[in-house]
Amino acid sequence: MDGVIVDSNPTHTQAWTRYLDQHGIQSSDIETRMLGKRNDDIVRDFFSHLALTDDVVFQHGARKEEMFRDMIKPDLDDRLVPGITDFLEHYRNLPIGLATNAERANVDFILDSAGIRPYFRAIVDGHEVDRPKPYPDVYLKVAEKLGVAPGSCIVFEDSLTGVQAAQGAGMRVVGIRTSLDEFPKVDLTISHFQDPELERWLHSIFSPA
Repeated sequence: MDGVIVDSNPTHTQAWTRYLDQHGIQSSDIETRMLGKRNDDIVRDFFSHLALTDDVVFQHGARKEEMFRDMIKPDLDDRLVPGITDFLEHYRNLPIGLATNAERANVDFILDSAGIRPYFRAIVDGHEVDRPKPYPDVYLKVAEKLGVAPGSCIVFEDSLTGVQAAQGAGMRVVGIRTSLDEFPKVDLTISHFQDPELERWLHSIFSPA
């Protein structure tokens, strides 16, 4: 979701910067440390100097995500990755699922605010599996819910942990250049969903010569 449906990682970085500053924590590599990871892992990383209970970890994450939603809400429509809504509409008859490490509150906020929830037949967040990305569990669970073999799935990812998870599930991967410029060993790399190379590539899969 983050970095694929909505170009939200800059706002996540700003929100983490602000939240950590409130707690006297400074970091110069926030984006690198958070990208593609689940919130509980991020919190434990940034607050590694403290022995936090699971409940306190959850509270830190929830407060930061509330801050994130407040920050991105005024500009959400402008932050959607170009072409995503038209792409979902064009392929709405195919089984489309959402596999994300994001918090459920953020998933609901993004999908409902952008009006795109009806396109997704299966939605799995990072807390619905024991192991988040980079493990393949979240993608395998979505495929199971969709009733689709993993090898028939195409995953759109913006993080290396996500790419690792998708490839570990045996799925094709398209890298989206919202957060990174290079994705080693993926099937295709595009800047957004209006990239003409995407349709050519999909046509080669759906209508092989």
